[in-house]
This record gives sequence, structure tokens and C-alpha cells, in this order.
Amino acid sequence: MSQVRAKKYLGQHFLKDMDIARRIAESLPIEEHTFVLEIGPGMGVLTQFLLQNPLIDLKAVEVDTESVDYLNQHFPQLTVIEGDFLKLDLKTIFPDKFFVIGNFPYNISSQIFFKMLDNKDSIPCLAGMIQKEVAERIAAPAGSKTYGILSVLMQAYYKIEYLFTVHEHVFDPPPKVKSAVIRFTRNDVSKIDCNEQLFKSVVKTAFNQRRKTLRNSLLPLVEKGNPMFADPLFDLRPERLDVQAFVDLTNRVEAALKK
Repeated sequence: MSQVRAKKYLGQHFLKDMDIARRIAESLPIEEHTFVLEIGPGMGVLTQFLLQNPLIDLKAVEVDTESVDYLNQHFPQLTVIEGDFLKLDLKTIFPDKFFVIGNFPYNISSQIFFKMLDNKDSIPCLAGMIQKEVAERIAAPAGSKTYGILSVLMQAYYKIEYLFTVHEHVFDPPPKVKSAVIRFTRNDVSKIDCNEQLFKSVVKTAFNQRRKTLRNSLLPLVEKGNPMFADPLFDLRPERLDVQAFVDLTNRVEAALKK
């Protein structure tokens, strides 16, 4: 089979630099037999290095039929799941813990991370390449202009490491933006000290109007004039709050809603 044609609607940009592919594969901290899921392997530039590691038990999920045919022909030892990662029931594929890796389609990277959060107790580590701007946003500390929803939600449960930048010319076709390789490693927080669903709602509501103070941005959750808003905390904008501050804020919102 000839090369797979990159499809714009799938956000495909095939990595052609073997050294970068090897570095991404090696970014997973594999020290014992580990189940690994690769998302969007395409023509297997990353896959080939993962298959070389005897400690990795690899499966791949690929939505592009042409890529699936290519992978089955060139990597017959690989288990390829044809389908959309976002629609997979991961617990039926991996009854135990597993790592995730990939050169992720930029148009669904945030959705991939939200699904990862839904399965956080099964995914100790994820490493992969995404748009540089998104990687910087996720890794940003509180107080940064790029700190936002994904920053808080991911940092609540994972240690975030921005590993290295990848330039446009190493892809075919080249994207219009720079890329970055990022790694998420599960932290020691088994459960945050608040209502987790409300925590997500508070974070998303606060940042949906990030230019406003918390007193105004949280009005969709708590009615105007609630005594809680008298606290000077609510003069701040959401980017000033770190993860623990959002946990505390969630508990205050829950108490206000109960009253």
C-alpha cells in the first residue's frame, strides 16, 4: 500500500521526523509490563518505536479506514481498534490501568483530555503531542494569562510537564502552528476535598467569563446578593486562584446553594 493521504477533516498531519517520534515514545516512564493505548497512529511513525519496547503491550485506536488498512499491512502484530477514541468504552478494552500516548489530532485534543479525566483512576500517565498553545495553557500556573479551565482541571489530578517544542517543518503536511510534547503523571490526589461535579461546574463557569470578577462570573450558579459575595475573594478574577483555592471556592458555593 502507498502512503496514506492526510485528511484535513480529521486534522491529520503526519510526523516524518524519526528522532522526534522516538523521543515521544520514550517519554512514557515504562519500568514494567504496561498496557498502552496509542491514539491516532496514522502510518505508525510513533507505533514502530512503541512496538520495539518489550515491556509495552500496545493497542491502537484509529478512526481513518485508510490508516487502519495501512497499519494492518505494515504492523500485523499490532491490535488496531477501528473507531473514535472519544466514543470508546475504555473499561471494556483495559480492565486494569493503562498509559496513553499519541500525536493527538489538534481539533479534539481538549476532548481527549476531558475523557482522560473521566477515566483518571485508570490512566496513571499520558504523553503526546498537541498544539503548542494548548500545551502552554494546560501547564500554566495560577496567575498566568493562559491559565484556564484545562489548567485547573488537569492540575487537580495530574503533574503536568511541558517536555519540548516541535516545529512545523517536521510534518506532512505542515500545520500552521507549532506543536509541543506534554506529559501528565497522576498525582497523589485520589479525590479532591469537595463535590467533584460541582468543582468542574465552578471552574468552567468562572472561566467562561474570565474577564469578570468571580462575583459576576459565578452568577449563573449563585444568585446576586448572596452573602458569600461580600468576601473580598470575589473581587478577584478566576486566573488568580490555584487548584486548592478552587476547591475551597467550590465548598463555599455548595454551602451557599444549600442555604
